[in-house]
Amino acid sequence: MDSNKIAIVQHTPCLLDREATLKRAVERISTAAREGATLIVFPEAFVPGYPSWIWRLRPGTDWDLNEALHLRLLENSVALENDDLKTVRMAARESGVTVVMGVNERDGSSSRSTLYNTVVVIDHEGLIINQHRKLMPTNPERMTWGSGDASGLKVLDTPCGRLGTLLCWENYMPLARYALYAQGVEVYIAPTYDSGEGWIGTLQHIAREGGCWVLGAGVALHNRDIPEHFPHKKTLFPDTEDWINPGDSVVIAPGGELTEGPVHEEQKLLYAQIDLQKISAARRTLDVAGHYARPDIFRLRVNAQPQTSLAVDDIFGKSG
Repeated sequence: MDSNKIAIVQHTPCLLDREATLKRAVERISTAAREGATLIVFPEAFVPGYPSWIWRLRPGTDWDLNEALHLRLLENSVALENDDLKTVRMAARESGVTVVMGVNERDGSSSRSTLYNTVVVIDHEGLIINQHRKLMPTNPERMTWGSGDASGLKVLDTPCGRLGTLLCWENYMPLARYALYAQGVEVYIAPTYDSGEGWIGTLQHIAREGGCWVLGAGVALHNRDIPEHFPHKKTLFPDTEDWINPGDSVVIAPGGELTEGPVHEEQKLLYAQIDLQKISAARRTLDVAGHYARPDIFRLRVNAQPQTSLAVDDIFGKSG
């Protein structure tokens, strides 16, 4: 296909409630699919919500509250080995769509207590075809999430084009961006908690630099979306503050032109038609991983091996 209809879900999750959030996600997938979308994108850490409180807590004096909130986040996070995303997978299969979704992922192979900021790609057959953990959590995010590796730093062939995704401020990492450019990314997806003119300008730069479509999926969070039973809600999110995050989801064409959005202080499904033929036109003059590259001078080497803290030697002295 050269042209596809996409949908960005700028809706709030049911904060700290995994099952209710997954139900809401399935409803949005069904709605977007009925409207003809073949690619449906959710924001960063959609399940069970971005931990916005980490930017408001004081590490030295709010320790008990921080631990209580982290425990609830951990209990409502996604364990992929338990198939916690089954309902979303089935919804993608039933509608024949590709879904990109940010989740709080609970490690299931090592300590089983570490959380990762993860984005998964689910194909039109309901299979998880990629799992990318945020390489470097930003500032106070490091109190919540571990650091990922490059095993999911992939570009994938889908009916919607060649997809790649980086989370929030990973998009400020030039080498991470280049790893996607060099794999021929056509639809560059940036789920994020960031917003505003500066962030949108960054996404426009990526569209120019990479000659690709860029989808910015922002978090729209209003004060009323935070449950009344949320611990210390009045202190962390005062009633005088209406919008905690305005969202600002956008669709940007190769070359940097805004084609849809930003959707500001509103919860909605943002639709756009993307024409993949525009990519070739944009890269005719600037192809940073092709004719504009200088591999004789610069080369990027990526360690795509999954990282683990345990290697077990068998009786023959091999590690595994």
